[in-house]
Amino acid sequence: MTATQFISTRLFARAIAGAAAVLTVGALTACGSDDDASTTLTQAESVTLTDQWIKAADTEMTAEFGILTNNSDNQVTVTGGRSDAAGSVEVHEITEADGVRSMQEIQGGLTIPAGATVELTPGGNHIMLMDLTRPIRAGDQVTITLTFADGSTLDASAQARDFSGNQEKYADHETSSATSHAGE
Repeated sequence: MTATQFISTRLFARAIAGAAAVLTVGALTACGSDDDASTTLTQAESVTLTDQWIKAADTEMTAEFGILTNNSDNQVTVTGGRSDAAGSVEVHEITEADGVRSMQEIQGGLTIPAGATVELTPGGNHIMLMDLTRPIRAGDQVTITLTFADGSTLDASAQARDFSGNQEKYADHETSSATSHAGE
């Protein structure tokens, strides 16, 4: 073997070894990315909202209902949001003390445990659309963007329905006077 052939063979062997190293690192990175993807999902990417609907309303406020499912191994928290039909979107709950029911914003947001489902229902936990910017009529599609504790967002569209239930009087949590909660 001549010196030129020796050098060419040696360079070829190094090139093959280098290519093999690059392919090995690429394969390991690709395998690792599947595991990393499950742990790096945002809270919004971990949640599905199904069977959502909004109560038709003319003014002030209304509510959205549906089923929130956390498909991850970590708890997630819905902190609020925004809508094309409201000034603000808040997460609310109904509480009862001394026989008086009241609606209030859930401080810190609505937490959904890992792998759990939370139903948003009239008379229970729900999403409030506050300070409506337009009437919401039965059949209208309303866009809502839910915001999560990590800052991620989930866009959803819900159809408005007529709903005559839950016209009870609630104690206003800010003024302690009874107010109608027609939105829920």
